[in-house]
Amino acid sequence: MKKNIPELYGSLVFNDRVMKSKLPRDVYKALLKTIESGRHLELDVANAVAVAMKEWAVENGATHFTHWFQPMTGITAEKHDSFINPVGKGEVIMDFSGKELVKGEPDASSFPSGGLRATFEARGYTAWDPTSPAFIKDDTLCIPTAFCSYSGEALDKKTPLLRSMEAINKQALRVLRLFGNEDVSRVLPTVGPEQEYFLVDKELFLQRADLRFCGRTLFGAPAPKGQEMDDHYFGALRPRVSAFMKELDEELWKLGIPAKTRHNEVAPAQHELATVYTTTNLAVDANQLTMEIMKRVAERHGLVCLLHEKPFEGINGSGKHNNWSLSTDTGINLLDPDREPAKNLRFLLFLTATMKAVDDYGDLLRVSVATAGNDHRLGGNEAPPAIVSMFIGDDLAAVLDIVEHDLKSEARKDVAMTPGPQVFPHFVKDTTDRNRTSPFAFTGNKFEFRMPGSALSVSGPNVVLNTAVAEVLKQFADRLETVPPEKLETEVHILLKETIKQHRRIVFNGNGYTDEWVEEAHRRGLYDLPSCAEAFPCFVAPKNVKLFTEHQVFTESELFSRYEIMQENYIKTIQIEAKTMVSMMDKAFLPSVLSYIKELAQTASSVKALVPQAPTAAQETLIDALSGLYASIYRQKEDLKNAIAKATGMPDSMDKVRYCRSILAKMDEMRVDADEAERLVPDAFLSYPAYDKLLFSV
Repeated sequence: MKKNIPELYGSLVFNDRVMKSKLPRDVYKALLKTIESGRHLELDVANAVAVAMKEWAVENGATHFTHWFQPMTGITAEKHDSFINPVGKGEVIMDFSGKELVKGEPDASSFPSGGLRATFEARGYTAWDPTSPAFIKDDTLCIPTAFCSYSGEALDKKTPLLRSMEAINKQALRVLRLFGNEDVSRVLPTVGPEQEYFLVDKELFLQRADLRFCGRTLFGAPAPKGQEMDDHYFGALRPRVSAFMKELDEELWKLGIPAKTRHNEVAPAQHELATVYTTTNLAVDANQLTMEIMKRVAERHGLVCLLHEKPFEGINGSGKHNNWSLSTDTGINLLDPDREPAKNLRFLLFLTATMKAVDDYGDLLRVSVATAGNDHRLGGNEAPPAIVSMFIGDDLAAVLDIVEHDLKSEARKDVAMTPGPQVFPHFVKDTTDRNRTSPFAFTGNKFEFRMPGSALSVSGPNVVLNTAVAEVLKQFADRLETVPPEKLETEVHILLKETIKQHRRIVFNGNGYTDEWVEEAHRRGLYDLPSCAEAFPCFVAPKNVKLFTEHQVFTESELFSRYEIMQENYIKTIQIEAKTMVSMMDKAFLPSVLSYIKELAQTASSVKALVPQAPTAAQETLIDALSGLYASIYRQKEDLKNAIAKATGMPDSMDKVRYCRSILAKMDEMRVDADEAERLVPDAFLSYPAYDKLLFSV
């Protein structure tokens, strides 16, 4: 029986339709006002909402509730409490109060805090976010919440995001008032994340310690075939993958997550899911849920979903494209150029504000995607380079020329595409091409930030985008609000010309993969931060501390706590990878190589004993090659162990981060020899599945 998708969609969400049917009219209006305007919600309203929410949840099979939040681990957290409340004589009632809805109390000392919380300072709070609807997962009512310490510091990824949304709303409204847009009451950043991932067979996954502990393979000879034939991209879905995707769509639709597009990606075993864009905090919540549900659904199909940015060497890694725009509550997309963009002053102001923000705060954008995993991906001719630049296409570049040099403007004309035979329908050509080498590309009415890695929460990049653009809009509003109305248009033109002239260096429409572009970017003075070691310190640069604190997105202590957590996560990741590699060499790989050498030697000895004249030169050559590789790998492994010990003893975190690059270099050197040895050892002697099985078994 086919499922009724409209009925399925949002069936496990306490959404507007449910609220209308379950809440008293006055309570519904009060809650809606809070959601739409961000105003405070009174406790009596929260009590009424809690009763209705509990009744709806129980009707849908829920037995527990949880405050669902996003600590600085990068994943979500939840502590489940049942609805039952003993009333005596061995009886219980199902109960849920407004106080329980509004506030929870998890242990704040057991999550990363970057020094904001000591181990003995355990109290923390979760606070209901009414703008993000509650939902049911695993028979549990999940209430999206923020997470803060006893003293009020943000310990999560939601709180700064909501603060940044308030900042950009405030400054965007100031600009819109200059254009007479009095009907607009809110400006909302919107996001549509595209999620790339790999699927591998679960049984094979469990046989590799590196995949289990690190999410990526630390060594492995390439399969005879990779992605060079371009036959996997958009190819027909294999039955097992198709079944996974169908169930995934249904599970996401139940939770009101608008999963739209699914397809095979470039690398073998790689795929992509894209959702329709929505308000940023909802999109971030939905993407965190999406990653969790992908893993759960994969398990039910005997698969494992890999979200690491670079799980396999020699083929493409996985990213997460963050499609960002600004919309009003009246339905206007502020980044829509319209028919004649050169005369659309409102569009030009928001476009140039974004251009200036990316130029001024390109270092922060780079930091927002800086992780140990993403360092393997950025700049690898499969993803954007680590240098932040902006693609706007030839049409908008021409618009900037018109504005900067006072050239004549003409209305944009639709260009019909006629791709061949007359039977093909004609269609209108897009105003811009797509540039997959650009980190930050304009794609018609939004910007696609292509640098985030697959496993990353998109909260961080959007906090930076929202706050940076808010700062530039503030500068614009401060300048223009003092101008008499009759001179406003002239002053806007002057401001646009100045901004374009000063910040056009960030615009690059060419191939970002070339060495020439790197040299050109250096000449332009753009940020080039190739790894976490260079990127992390930028987060607490004085100009960036000033940006976040003035817009009340972070306090200074919250900023430095996140700086510390960045370093801790990076160091721990590299140490876990290095220890795993040493362990795999000691327990699996080197014994496998040694076993095969012994087998070869015994075979050669037996042959010689039976037929003294038999040639054994080939076997002896292979024994010599493997013996040499074995000895080299053993030495490198011992050297790596010493490097791990040295890093552990370093007191300064940034010194450790920088030293970790030498640990990675040692791991890469050992991998070269290990991969070469693996090519010479039959699969029967290996204790783990090689690339050909991992990538081509699903």
